[in-house]
Amino acid sequence: MNGSVAELLEPLLRLHEEIRQAVVAACERHAPEELADIAEDDVGDTIYVVDRVGEDVLVDFLEREIATRAPIVLIAEGLAAGRMILPEGADEADARWRIIVDPIDGTRGLMYQKRSAWILTGVAANRGPETDLQDIVLAIQTEIPLVKQHLSDQVWAIRGQGVSARRWNRLTGRSEPLRLRPSRARTIAHGFAQISRFFPGARALLAALDDEIAEAAVGPVQPGKALCFEDQYISTGGQLYELMIGHDRFTADLRPVVDRSPSRSICCHPYDICTELIARELGVIITDVQGNPLRAPLAVEPDIAWIGYANEHIRAEIEPLLQAALRRRGFLPEER
Repeated sequence: MNGSVAELLEPLLRLHEEIRQAVVAACERHAPEELADIAEDDVGDTIYVVDRVGEDVLVDFLEREIATRAPIVLIAEGLAAGRMILPEGADEADARWRIIVDPIDGTRGLMYQKRSAWILTGVAANRGPETDLQDIVLAIQTEIPLVKQHLSDQVWAIRGQGVSARRWNRLTGRSEPLRLRPSRARTIAHGFAQISRFFPGARALLAALDDEIAEAAVGPVQPGKALCFEDQYISTGGQLYELMIGHDRFTADLRPVVDRSPSRSICCHPYDICTELIARELGVIITDVQGNPLRAPLAVEPDIAWIGYANEHIRAEIEPLLQAALRRRGFLPEER
């Protein structure tokens, strides 16, 4: 396990499959109200009963299948201090890899059986606390389907080696190769494009930004017409996937930027966006609000704002409008 990161791919794919199986089975056995019970009200987010299913599988698997060969640092919500050194008693300095995981991204949609959730994993060489999102060299995300849904997609990438994807059929147990292609559209007109506003707090401002940018890009609202559409998918991994597969053209999560109140609602964290490498390997452009590569330490605490453009044409259309709108409101410094 001290060799190439490629050695981690097969066991981590199996980990995702075990989590998917356990969570789907729990959803089949229990009513939504049971899965939606609060297990722990953590500082970063609320932990629901369904979250515990994924967390239990995660730690047990890593102890058995990966940490027995070489120490690792696991970063995940629900752990003491947000991280754990495996095997127990190992020295963090001896760990080759830092593995950041969200066992269920999109808990709220899944526990009420509204929409798929995703298992997210990013692997980076251990550089201690300075290790950040740009150090991730392997990323995997796997769809946790609804009980009524028989197909589940899984995608992964090793940095510089492109993307692999497959679609698993729950009814047959078989997987088929899946081709992902981000949108090649040159405009957001007649496509899906949105600014995230999932929860109470700053929604009016976020909606105003969304309207302003859409009108500047595609023109004013016309009677009886919809010139572009939006999809508020309460899962960062799901949002990334919609960009990867060509459904969405632009997505921005600006919550940490526009909501600066001490009582700010939950925001995107590094474990939510740890698979952005896959999108970038496909040609999707992922940036921070200033247009730079997305950076954040691999930890559970940081709040992250991010923007995704399906291609350079969409970026050229939207980025200047978005940055200008943020500057007018004092959320970005004036250009020099």
